[in-house]
Amino acid sequence: MNIAWVLMKKELLESARNFKWVWMPIVFILFGLTEPLTAYYLPDILNSLGDLPEGAVIDIPPPSSEEVLMSTISQFNMLGVLVIVLGFMGIISGERKSGTASMVLVKPVSYNAYIYSKWAASLLLIWTSYILGMLSSWYYINLLFENIAPPAFFQSLAIYGMWLTFIMTLLLFFSSLVKASGIAAFSTITVSVVLSFISGALPDRLKWSPSQLSSYITEVLSGQGWSSNLTFTMVLTIMICLFMLVITPYLFKKKELT
Repeated sequence: MNIAWVLMKKELLESARNFKWVWMPIVFILFGLTEPLTAYYLPDILNSLGDLPEGAVIDIPPPSSEEVLMSTISQFNMLGVLVIVLGFMGIISGERKSGTASMVLVKPVSYNAYIYSKWAASLLLIWTSYILGMLSSWYYINLLFENIAPPAFFQSLAIYGMWLTFIMTLLLFFSSLVKASGIAAFSTITVSVVLSFISGALPDRLKWSPSQLSSYITEVLSGQGWSSNLTFTMVLTIMICLFMLVITPYLFKKKELT
């Protein structure tokens, strides 16, 4: 445990030196600010563009607070996931290719400590950035639109945060199997896109798929509450993440030894 903690602090320090603790929270905050500000000022933006017929009136009904928050989450789902994958795609594969992993993985450093310290440090940065982005969006939604109740907001934050945790765990898994960071990133994005596509095509049969998490946020924000299907989906996602975390050190060790 002490070794894992030392390695985790090393990962956090390295992220700070690479300015990840600066640019990643800023990126998520900008994502969080974009949707409420754009939705509120969209009519003014269109009017300022000009080139409209004389007498034309732009009448765009204002979106609801829930719709704006869902748009923010969609922004995270597209660009936020891409930022995470690109930011951490070499978390293990990069060190394997450079030989750093072989230098670190000597006694008394275990493969478990090496893998789990990287996972914990990366998730700490991701969740910090994600929470700051969501809080900035929530603040401006409450300022410019109707208020979103804190219970609904924090439940939504936890639900989508579990999807980001799944993405990071999946990326760690693929990064431990290959030496090319690009392959790890491509595999993670491909699996998430395919999983989302299949779940969207078969929503009833795959209602407990991790990619269905964002769809349950709409139910929470609309006041339908936390359903049993959402509970099962969260539990299944946690179990999949734990399974990947259990097998990742074993597969990584096998790759290193061969």
